[in-house]
Amino acid sequence: MFRAHHEEYGARKLVMTMGTTDVLRSSLQHTHSRMAERLEAARAMEAPASRPRDGYERIDAFLATTSKHLHAVDAVLLPPARKQVPDGSTVVHDYVRTVKELEIVLAHVKAHEYGSVYETSFAWPEVWSDVDTALADNHRQEQALGVRLTAVLADEELDRLTQRLYHAELVAPSRPHPYTPHTGLLGLVARKVMHTADSFWDTVEGRMVPVPRPEPKKPPGRIAQYFLADPRFDEEEQTPAP
Repeated sequence: MFRAHHEEYGARKLVMTMGTTDVLRSSLQHTHSRMAERLEAARAMEAPASRPRDGYERIDAFLATTSKHLHAVDAVLLPPARKQVPDGSTVVHDYVRTVKELEIVLAHVKAHEYGSVYETSFAWPEVWSDVDTALADNHRQEQALGVRLTAVLADEELDRLTQRLYHAELVAPSRPHPYTPHTGLLGLVARKVMHTADSFWDTVEGRMVPVPRPEPKKPPGRIAQYFLADPRFDEEEQTPAP
């Protein structure tokens, strides 16, 4: 069964309402902070004897959160970066290199977690050290990407881009796929196919995948309340009876 982890998505949605040129960079920085927290929780891997899978659930949460974000950046930020950022092709090429390197490391983490025979020669400290190095390199490239996009896009475009990034994570693959296409039409097709495949295997394995809180419904306006015969009054507008 999937478990809902709502706090990071709620905080990110608050960041996205800023409406300033810092909105994209702030959203990326918040995501990086949450990924670092999940990494530390996964690295601890301390679970009660009665619930030995708890430690692995934290690893699954870190892998899923990180993978979804990487796939979303590929889908949303790389196309405008290639078209509008000076030397965009080089910027995208350098970023994709770090993504593939990180995804390879994340794939090793998952294989190590599930006891692959190919991982027996590696100890967990060595695995986590590789994650630290690859994740730091990717974060530097991603932050630079955010700065470059912020320099060339208008406020409204940055707001839309940040919103799209958030929604892209909801339907992104939950596992690393370093050897599938990352950009262009082939990348789009690969992400859709891998999202379907990952969702199937996540269900089969009972894997923890963080999911967002459902969007709150907008309350009806005064006119809608009148026609629905369902008037509502804000507490601050109510005056106490004498």
